Amino acid sequence: MIFASFARALGQLDDPRFRNVLFLGVGLSITLLIAVYVVFLGLVSWALGDSTTLPLIGEVRWLDNVAGWGGLIVMLIASVFLMVPVASAITSLFLDRVAQAVEDRHYPDLPMARTVGTIEGLRDSASFLGVLIGVNLLALIAYLLLPFAALAIFWAVNGFLLGREYFQLVAARRIGPDAARELRKRHWLKIWGAGVLMAMPLSVPLINLLIPVLGAATFTHLFHALPSGRGQTVQTGRYHST
Repeated sequence: MIFASFARALGQLDDPRFRNVLFLGVGLSITLLIAVYVVFLGLVSWALGDSTTLPLIGEVRWLDNVAGWGGLIVMLIASVFLMVPVASAITSLFLDRVAQAVEDRHYPDLPMARTVGTIEGLRDSASFLGVLIGVNLLALIAYLLLPFAALAIFWAVNGFLLGREYFQLVAARRIGPDAARELRKRHWLKIWGAGVLMAMPLSVPLINLLIPVLGAATFTHLFHALPSGRGQTVQTGRYHST
């Protein structure tokens, strides 16, 4: 079921809506990182001014340039680690478009899905980004204690997080957030396994940027493949067959 869902998601990568979401997420992520650097550079210039007096050295006029270039180097290094989680969080704002593209092609008989509001989408994306970064920072301890198992830990941790986020996103469109959580708990092992499959390419540059789109598409197929997934609608916070 998991590999079949993933294969069907791969088969739709040529869909223009997939590419639009991918380019939108990556473009906005790059814009955000540049904006952070520009703000940092402005604050440095404001704090240091044209010249600065240092003990034992006297007045210098180059400290702001050193800080600016140093900030650029730090940003470039940080972007290597932050690009994927930031792109994933931003792209998640538009993943309902990916899920809709999948359903339009493979499940055309379904009624209109529930629309996720802008505020709800921003809240969920911010929450996902925070949990993703926080849990991975905590996982660094496990990597140091068990370096021989670091890759497996990375796959397991991020697989759990990705599976939880993407399944919740696609299921909530059809059955609402409460019923989606209930369904996720019933099928947690399958969802975790599919999440691990998504986490494996995260360490591969450029390929990892495809994961949010592939993840949303894969979990859309997985949701509809589950016995209690296809043909469900929202009613009083519970899922039931239509």
